[in-house]
Amino acid sequence: MLLHAQSLTHCFENTLYKDLELTLESKQSIAIMGVSGSGKSTLLHNLSTMLKPTSGQVMLFGLDIYSLKPHILLTLRREKIGIIFQAHYLFRGFSVKENLEIASILSGNGIDMELLEKFGIAHTLHQDIGSLSGGQQQRLSIVRILTKKPKIIFADEPTGNLDSQSAYDVMECLLGFIRDSDSGLLIVTHDINVAKMCDRAYKLEHGVLEKL
Repeated sequence: MLLHAQSLTHCFENTLYKDLELTLESKQSIAIMGVSGSGKSTLLHNLSTMLKPTSGQVMLFGLDIYSLKPHILLTLRREKIGIIFQAHYLFRGFSVKENLEIASILSGNGIDMELLEKFGIAHTLHQDIGSLSGGQQQRLSIVRILTKKPKIIFADEPTGNLDSQSAYDVMECLLGFIRDSDSGLLIVTHDINVAKMCDRAYKLEHGVLEKL
């Protein structure tokens, strides 16, 4: 089991959700849908070590992550967790290759040309980031995360800036990656077609996580 969350509760000015439970296994993909403000991104942050919940427990790889010392949690995040944000967070003024080399230094893994080919951006290797389309930048941001071979991937609207065919292609690559690497994928999305490609899909509504 890669992830198990139980009795998960998060409150801001009101209670976003209470006593949620969720489990993610190796080679499994889960999609979470919901309207804006429903708390789905907050839930993703709770599960991915970025935001401590109000109460409840999140177990990753058998470890209670919010009981870990900060430096141990940081190591866990760096070595085993991949987080794909809506924003690209690429280094402007650098080439595609240089962006990947920075990621490679941090992960200890080399540039994976096969991944670049699968995501359709191998031909951009020597281009400046500013010359890429929004879709190409999104694909590069995903490849950069996959370069470190994470055991679990958390993705916040990774296909939000892509057309339907590109979204399908990117999802196929992500799903292929988790099958080949025994990792898992938890994705937040507004796209029902993306959700249908996952093994399980849920809707977060009125603080309740319901299976679709």
